[in-house]
Parts: sequence; structure tokens; C-alpha cells
Amino acid sequence: MQNRRVLVTGGSGFIGSHLVKKLLQSGAQVAVTVRYASLIKNIRLSDCWNCITVIEADLRNRGALKAIRRFDPEVIFHLAAYHHVGESFHQVEECFDVNAKGTANLFDVCEGAGKFVYIATSEVYGLQLSAPFTEEMQPNPLSPYAVTKYAGEMYCRMKQRLAPGSVVILRPFNAFGPYQSTRAIIPELIMKCLRGDPIQITPGEQTRDFNFVANLTEGMIAAAEHPEPLDGPINLASGDEISIRDLARRIADLTESRSRVEIGALPYRRNEIWRMSGNATRASQLLGWEPRVGFDAGLRITVDWFRDQIARLNPAICAT
Repeated sequence: MQNRRVLVTGGSGFIGSHLVKKLLQSGAQVAVTVRYASLIKNIRLSDCWNCITVIEADLRNRGALKAIRRFDPEVIFHLAAYHHVGESFHQVEECFDVNAKGTANLFDVCEGAGKFVYIATSEVYGLQLSAPFTEEMQPNPLSPYAVTKYAGEMYCRMKQRLAPGSVVILRPFNAFGPYQSTRAIIPELIMKCLRGDPIQITPGEQTRDFNFVANLTEGMIAAAEHPEPLDGPINLASGDEISIRDLARRIADLTESRSRVEIGALPYRRNEIWRMSGNATRASQLLGWEPRVGFDAGLRITVDWFRDQIARLNPAICAT
């Protein structure tokens, strides 16, 4: 990526910020789109804010995307999205506008770019009769979030056929790592365990495929640098399946927490996906990609990071 002009939409998000830093390390000229060009609003980029081009733009507004055209990116990583699964049921219009309309708008602005990497989601698989999920399975999304991300993916499939080699579709499975919002399950559990707060979860029989964030960003860059056309979607998955109740117990043990773990205290989410595990054979064969950081190692890194954040904010909390 050295000296290439690279645009990361949603660059201040959890995965996006990790990708931005990895791209800068490779020597890329990086621009990010943010909804607010304020360091306070984009704290994940604080240590590289002066090294990137910051573009304040809402992808739903075509007129606001002129700065992207001026930057003239050679490579685009499209991560900007409305991404909260549960709340998408209550924010359907915004979800469609950002994930479907926003993707089409970005394509129009970036017409002619050498590579467009669309970051889809494993949530598009939805209800399947078996796991692990392979790219040949017919998606069956179970939330407005998943439906709209799949709509964006279908738009990208159309563009793949029109311009073979310029568009890549990736389906990352559940990411975790430093800087993730505590609205996500792993940081939420870690923070509660470190603080000694009670932990209430569903019966926790549902499973997920968690992948450390550095693994995913390496896969994204490998896809962008691949010289041949990559038709269809590609899973970025660990292949490991862990139930939510086992996850809660593992985090409690790793943090040596005194939190009370109340399994079954909450109801299951509407349209719950019961098993989620991905097959990453295609990514291995086409990209030479495999998860480099295992789940346990990534979890230790993540716990240590959150422990450090608590210590910085309130040493007394960390000591309890």
C-alpha cells in the first residue's frame, strides 16, 4: 500500500481505526470519512489524527461527498455503516439509508478507483440449517441491519460483474479487541467483570465465531492487494465456535472477577441466530489468509487493554 491513496469510510470506528493505523504503517496516504471532523468525536484516531486526511461527510448526502472525489482514492475500504443489530429494528429508515443508499452513493463518487473493498457481515447468513457457514449458502438475514448490509453487498455484486477485479466483498465474523465499544458483548463482559458488576445474560446457548481485530484488518489488506479478480463474497472467520455462556465464564475466569454471573436472567433477542461459525477456506486459498492471533491470545490482549483503561480512569476500581 506504500504511497497509494487509500480511503477508509468509517475510519474512526472500531475496526476502521485499527485498519487506518495498519495502512499508515505500510506507507499509504490515508483519508477517512467521519460524520464530525472533531478529535473529541473520533478519539480512536487521536494518535494519528495529524497523519491522515479527515473528510467530514455523511454518505447519505451525495452533495457532501465532493471532498472524496478531490482526494481521488486509488483504494477504498468501505466500513461506514449503521451496525447495531438490535436497534436496527427501531431505526429501519436510517439503517437503509446508511447501509444501502450510502454504499450506492459512494460507488458513484469513487467510479474508476482501482479497488473497492466492501466490508459486509456474517449476519447476512442469518438462519441456516448447518454450520460452519460457507459462501455458497443462500443468505437469509434476520434483522434490518443484516438485510441492508446484504442490499449493499448485492449492489457490489452487480459492480463486480460490470468491472471484474475492481470490487471485493468480505464477510468478517464477530470482531473483538482494544477500542471496541462496550455495546458489544466481549467488552461489555470484560468491563463488568473488572468492576465486579453483576453479569446478566440470556441462557447463552447461541454460539458465535469471534476473531481478533488484527486478523480481520490483515485479511482486508490482503484482499485489496490481491492482483486477480475475486468474484463473490469471502468469509473472514476463525472457524472456532463458542457459546455466549461459555464466553461469559471464560472472561470471568480470565479477569479473576468476583462478579455474579446470572445465566438466563435475560430473554433471547428477537430473531436470534443460534449458531454462527464461518468456513475460511476460500480466504486461505485465494488470499493466503489465516487468523494469526488465536482467540485466547486476543482475549488476553483485550482484557489487558481494558484493565489499563480502567486504571487510568480510576485506579481504585482496578484494585478491587
